[in-house]
Amino acid sequence: MSGKLDEINYQSPIYLQLRKVIRDKIDEGEYLPGTSIPSENELAKMYGINRLTVRNAIGVLVNEGLLKRVHGKGVYVVGTKVERDLETLGGFTQTMREKRTVPSTKVLTKAIRKAGDKYSMIFGIKPEDEIYYIKRICYADSEPFSLEEIHIPKYIMPEFEDIDLSVFSIYEVYEFYGINMTKAFQTLDLTKLEAKDARMLGIKPNLAVMLFKCTSYDDKDRVIEFTNTYTRGDKCNFNVHFYNE
Repeated sequence: MSGKLDEINYQSPIYLQLRKVIRDKIDEGEYLPGTSIPSENELAKMYGINRLTVRNAIGVLVNEGLLKRVHGKGVYVVGTKVERDLETLGGFTQTMREKRTVPSTKVLTKAIRKAGDKYSMIFGIKPEDEIYYIKRICYADSEPFSLEEIHIPKYIMPEFEDIDLSVFSIYEVYEFYGINMTKAFQTLDLTKLEAKDARMLGIKPNLAVMLFKCTSYDDKDRVIEFTNTYTRGDKCNFNVHFYNE
């Protein structure tokens, strides 16, 4: 639909009609969760209306929780979230918020790669199948906290390539697309980083870091994520609880 709003009903405010059009595009999958919608100027031109009308329509959808304004970036589709037990499984952002710490991340690399022998075995896919590779620095109260290398098979979320990870956390994206992480297996080791990566974490190259390798599964028993997390030992500690059955 472009050029003008079809069959304008002058008994209904134009901004509410545009709100319905945008909502329909979200419901129909034209505007996907985690991606941006056209700018106010573009929408005004598309439908032959003024920017204030567009802004009012977007404002209603923001208040309804379907859109999210991000200063300097635009307006993004939030999508529908599902409830999750954050006490058992959660990403960096959720964990830091629970600790009353301000989280942030900086994506260094976001690319599509062939799975190869290693990741085809992990994900149960073919070596020639594609996976997403994300490398990012995680910050706690603006201090470098950990370096993450995240691998996700492309078939799990084909739309992931277009999602801005500076706007949404990976766990939020999982929620948008109905991916319910139910269990994860994690190992701990000590290792040292390459000099460049150590500098980004604000440590000396000869200083050991904790390496967590985590394999995560969804409620369909698919491996949906494999992550290497290199964490500064001077910035955190970890507790393990044992229970008698």
